[in-house]
Amino acid sequence: MTLRLDHIAIGAASLDDGVAWLEDRLGVPLSGGGAHPRMGTHNRLLKLGQRLYLEVIAIDPDAPAPDRPRWFGLDDPAVQARLAERPRLLAWIARTNDIGATLAQGPEGLGEVQPMSRGDLEWRITVRPDGAPPAGGALPLLIQWPQDRHPADGLPESGCRLERLTLRHTAPERIRDGLMRLEFVAGPAAVVATPDEAPGLAADIRTPRGRTVVIDS
Repeated sequence: MTLRLDHIAIGAASLDDGVAWLEDRLGVPLSGGGAHPRMGTHNRLLKLGQRLYLEVIAIDPDAPAPDRPRWFGLDDPAVQARLAERPRLLAWIARTNDIGATLAQGPEGLGEVQPMSRGDLEWRITVRPDGAPPAGGALPLLIQWPQDRHPADGLPESGCRLERLTLRHTAPERIRDGLMRLEFVAGPAAVVATPDEAPGLAADIRTPRGRTVVIDS
């Protein structure tokens, strides 16, 4: 039941704006993605390594509103106000091959297992009832993909690599303890919990030109 970093989620006020913003900073195009009918969102993707990627995600203006709060806190007015300024790193997602067992041994507040789909791809993911990322984003959403399928497998090589993911929290020891209970194993990127006045995230991404770009919350 080893838990590993799967992807990071960057929220945007609109998908087009988020994609343009990130492509300008990283110097590479995003691809793939699609719509999430249960959440009324859509996304685009960028490969960051073997079975590791980032998504830019936004509310889909053409989709019906879901009957529950959208994931990643996208319905929260405070989050929407921040996204109106610029795209933000909202959450990170960790992969397991037994989401029920992993959730049972983890800390409280990770959410409930929900079935999701995008096109013909189906998976299960934990989402809190209020839609907010756990611990303000410092703890991961859990995800379980079909055994033989993963979104990153079909993405083109981007030349970008995630070097470090910083988990900011007022009580970083609580975050470290939660990750130990979840049996989280870092790699290839470093995942580090650090003290901060408010929860948040920062991702250090190495571009094909050798420059490190920091995307934060």
